Amino acid sequence: MIKVYLDDERNAPEGWTRVYWPEEAIELLKSGNVSEISLDHDLGNDNLGTGYDVILWIEKEVITKGFKAPKINVHSANPSARKRMELGIKNIIKYSK
Repeated sequence: MIKVYLDDERNAPEGWTRVYWPEEAIELLKSGNVSEISLDHDLGNDNLGTGYDVILWIEKEVITKGFKAPKINVHSANPSARKRMELGIKNIIKYSK
């Protein structure tokens, strides 16, 4: 199992796999080998997505396919984006039961 750290600027903590874009994080999530994921929101190019896109993907997979979500953390410094992402995580938890 791996821990995934989505961020364009910060280095990943020891023992984490750093990815730069949502599609990279989603590919790892699809493998079923992610035990924990930590997400930044602003990744330097909104055309390639944000951390919130990963939340939306997990939420959809949980609701429509019974996907087992890993532990999810948000480390974004963007206050409004953090709030929106945390609300998505609440939905993921709600529908995971």
